[in-house]
Amino acid sequence: MFAVLKTGGKQYKVQAGDVLRVEKLAAAAGEKVQFNEILMVGATVGTPTVSGAGVQAEVIDQIKGEKVIHFVKRRRKHSSKRTKGHRQQLTLLRVTDILEKGADKSGVKAAIGAGSVSGGVAAAPAKKAAAKKAAPEKAEAPAAAASDDLTAITGVGPAAAKKLAEAGITTFAQLAAVDADSFDAVKIKPEWVEQAKTLA
Repeated sequence: MFAVLKTGGKQYKVQAGDVLRVEKLAAAAGEKVQFNEILMVGATVGTPTVSGAGVQAEVIDQIKGEKVIHFVKRRRKHSSKRTKGHRQQLTLLRVTDILEKGADKSGVKAAIGAGSVSGGVAAAPAKKAAAKKAAPEKAEAPAAAASDDLTAITGVGPAAAKKLAEAGITTFAQLAAVDADSFDAVKIKPEWVEQAKTLA
């Protein structure tokens, strides 16, 4: 019996015992994985996939494909050329079983691409990381409300204001108290200090 499975944006026709190279999967050598996107099993054609079907395989090794050279030379441009090499990361595996039914109850780990976060296992850490990033922004909001707009000073743009904020100067009063000659964290011009005194 044969099956047609889909992984890494490609389709593969496989039988039990076949060895194939697929786009890199998040699995170590020796692990057993199961492909659940099965487009066809024997005479059964999926719409678009066959429900309950699966292909189980054992990971042999994580390998790299052949080196591909991408060379670009542009005519009519003086010495405009570029060479770029690439070796695709692949997973070498051996097909062990083709299941027509009951693949969802087999308990074998689903084959997930190494760069994919669409799987249930990879999606949970991504949500936690997003929650952690959101928390500091809320904490910084009150501090930002108490600060002055340093770009009101002539010569201080957004980039300079950011550097001043990183050095701990967020208000006109703080900038007015700085000695321009001895302050080392950021380059401060004497005229900024004078304007800050007026604005404070």
